[in-house]
Amino acid sequence: MPELVFFSGTMDCGKSTLALQIEHNRSARGLQGMIFTRDDRAGEGKLSSRLGLVTDAIEAADDFDVYAHLVDHLSRGGRADYVIADEAQFLAPDQIDQLARIVDDLGLDVFAFGITTDFRSKLFPGSQRLVELADRVEVLQVEALCWCGARATHNARTIGGEMVVEGAQVVVGDVNQSPDEVGYEVLCRRHHQRRTTAATARAGALSPDVLPVDTASVRA
Repeated sequence: MPELVFFSGTMDCGKSTLALQIEHNRSARGLQGMIFTRDDRAGEGKLSSRLGLVTDAIEAADDFDVYAHLVDHLSRGGRADYVIADEAQFLAPDQIDQLARIVDDLGLDVFAFGITTDFRSKLFPGSQRLVELADRVEVLQVEALCWCGARATHNARTIGGEMVVEGAQVVVGDVNQSPDEVGYEVLCRRHHQRRTTAATARAGALSPDVLPVDTASVRA
């Protein structure tokens, strides 16, 4: 039976790499897929991985009807055996409904990849709708790590290495950005709650000892 599968995880856990691997494996068997994406780091109409792999994709803007586009493609004699939707957290809930309709009406597998929560640990609307509709939700097993070595579960937005908790939900950026740019860092829940990034933790470790010392009580 065809399925809508949501592959979820933090930034830097290999979601786009897995999407590209699924595309490679299926195309190697003679199948043809249709790839949608939104706001990829490599630019409009691209699906890219941090490993340096990239392929062309269809940019799904706010008013883009995923289902209608696929039906039009098939009606014109085109072929599609499956669908991949990367950066699915940026899709509108209606577009997620369209992905589900592709599974139910057209009988195609749909593989969606995305981050579940934003930098404030709030659900993206697209991800929320995927959790509600998906036949399966798969949490990726390639674990991203917090700077402390614990499993990273949250995405933090940073400016100058410091975590910020205000601003628009969608600001395109990436991990390992230069200090003057908006960047992102994956953190464990404890350090996300404490707003402790790698930079602020390092600054704290380098701070001088401020514990009071009563020198009069020190004996030779």
